[in-house]
Amino acid sequence: MAIERSARATWTGDLKSGQGEFDLESSHAVEHEQVTFSSRFEQPGGKTSPEELIAAAHATCFSMALSNGLAQAGHAPTKLETDAQVTLDNADGGFSITAIHLSVHGEVDGLDEAGFKQAAEEAKQNCPVSKALAAVPEITLDASLAS
Repeated sequence: MAIERSARATWTGDLKSGQGEFDLESSHAVEHEQVTFSSRFEQPGGKTSPEELIAAAHATCFSMALSNGLAQAGHAPTKLETDAQVTLDNADGGFSITAIHLSVHGEVDGLDEAGFKQAAEEAKQNCPVSKALAAVPEITLDASLAS
């Protein structure tokens, strides 16, 4: 069974002086969220950017995949905290996402650091958002367990 989610974006004006907004159409969890040139290429000023949304999606998807993988191996996590940093850079004559760095810190009973890092690498390779972002030249990961 295929699952579909949708969002709508509206942009008015040119790139630098225009502005946009988006709505999460499926859930209505976010409506009329503002996006501008400066929120993407300069300072956020309380507005978001496509790259910040990608970071949120990747951190969330990765955490869910890691939680599932750990639970299936008999080590359901108590807590996972994942940060994602998406780098947008002017490379090869145009802007592109050049790197994503994931950092996860977990509380997992009965698992050593090596086992956690292996599970994290598998989640990084197999979460649907990682797969969708496979064209990004560099996706790195730091994984650590609570002491």
